Amino acid sequence: MPKHFLLILALLTGCATTGAPPSNAPVAPYRDAIELSGRIAVNYRKDGNPESVNGQFNWAQHGNRIELTLASPTGQTMATIKVTPDAATLTQADQVPRTAADIDTLTAQTLGWSLPVSGLRDWLQGYAKGADGKRFVATPASNTVSTPDGWRLRFVSWHEGAHPAPKRIDAERSATPGSDELALRIVIDAPVQ
Repeated sequence: MPKHFLLILALLTGCATTGAPPSNAPVAPYRDAIELSGRIAVNYRKDGNPESVNGQFNWAQHGNRIELTLASPTGQTMATIKVTPDAATLTQADQVPRTAADIDTLTAQTLGWSLPVSGLRDWLQGYAKGADGKRFVATPASNTVSTPDGWRLRFVSWHEGAHPAPKRIDAERSATPGSDELALRIVIDAPVQ
């Protein structure tokens, strides 16, 4: 067998075995400053009737400040959410901005469903607070957790690399006396930057 054929075979074999992270590879260390974009699908109940919303999002997180833009599937901005340590403001097209101390309540009142912005700070990076109160760090092998506030998270797929980053996150919350049933599917288009 020619030597160059063996060399090409060795190179191709090497390429085929790289890329996918080990199933127990940890996510990258948590970062206070990230920017990412993706798509979101929301299924919820309003007045007992099933509703759904699909769209795109842009997320910018810098320390304890968040700016989130929600857009239609065609890219038209539907809402902009800004969160600071003092308040949360939600602005929709042609409407007066609404402000409240709690972003989850504000989104429930304005959008008709509660976007868990406070949880997303961690979830988008593969972290969560488990029902036991301990910090959960997702891996491809350990990808499911329940949170103290009733969310069941499943990190379904991953962007490849030395530290895998969440690519798709499914989050579900059952109805409780204070909240309706809600399911989110989040697809992150690129790893955390």
